[in-house]
Amino acid sequence: MSERSGGNRGSEYRTRQRELIIERLIAARDRHMTADELVEQLRGEGVGRSTVYRALERLVERGEVRRYRLDDGGACYQYTGGDESCHEHHHLVCLRCGRLFHTECGFLDELSAHIMKDHKFRLDTSRTVLYGVCEKCAEAEAEEEQK
Repeated sequence: MSERSGGNRGSEYRTRQRELIIERLIAARDRHMTADELVEQLRGEGVGRSTVYRALERLVERGEVRRYRLDDGGACYQYTGGDESCHEHHHLVCLRCGRLFHTECGFLDELSAHIMKDHKFRLDTSRTVLYGVCEKCAEAEAEEEQK
């Protein structure tokens, strides 16, 4: 059964499947997820692959979800709930655990300013993601190497 939703969603119907997708994205708010991960998590819930992809596209269009392009041509997604402040800071992604970090960093802001001033190129921080290994994963790697 569908129900009408209000707010910035206009007159669009909120289906059970879309609600399940949003719930999974909210639960994983501190990391990014691929569409395939969502499909896998929703296996057995009556949510098909095409439903996941259509819902993600609509959520991105409405600004509730951010899409990050991956090097392999794919994409990952993060629920923001329409929070525009997410566009105003830098993002770090751990290559080991997949956690997404939002960082307010004066040094990175200075780097953005330098690039604009000296190279006449404005960074789009909403699309700028730095990849590496988080502290927790680095410690786990160090422990493994010591064994």
